[in-house]
Amino acid sequence: MAFVNPSRDDIKTILEQSDTIAVVGLSDNPERTSHMVSAAMQAKGYRIVPVNPNAATILGETSYASLADIPFPVDIVNVFRRSEHTPGVAEEAVAIRAKTLWLQLGIAHEDAARIAGDAGMNVIMDRCIKVEDSILLPHGKSKS
Repeated sequence: MAFVNPSRDDIKTILEQSDTIAVVGLSDNPERTSHMVSAAMQAKGYRIVPVNPNAATILGETSYASLADIPFPVDIVNVFRRSEHTPGVAEEAVAIRAKTLWLQLGIAHEDAARIAGDAGMNVIMDRCIKVEDSILLPHGKSKS
């Protein structure tokens, strides 16, 4: 059966219930899309956790070499890596018990979706988290 993203209402709920976003492939270059999207999400109040083995800090946050190195719970694993790398990222996301695997716009992989979905995670593919957040939560998250 082909993968189908959650409904807009479900994506809104996922965003409302999430505080911490680990960004796999977050660049320290402010001109890269991963940096711009993450900076915008940070400005909206999300805690951004960079996952980049080649940087010490990004956006004022400690950068970790892998998801396994993050010493606290993560709500969303947001992925800015080529599709062929995402099954491995999905396995890492499952191992840290993240709630959601989010593959950015242009990134999709059925095996990654299956790995995360079989573990009970929410899966969103080929969607920009910043765009979805801006549409669904234009005034920020409600604190209900």
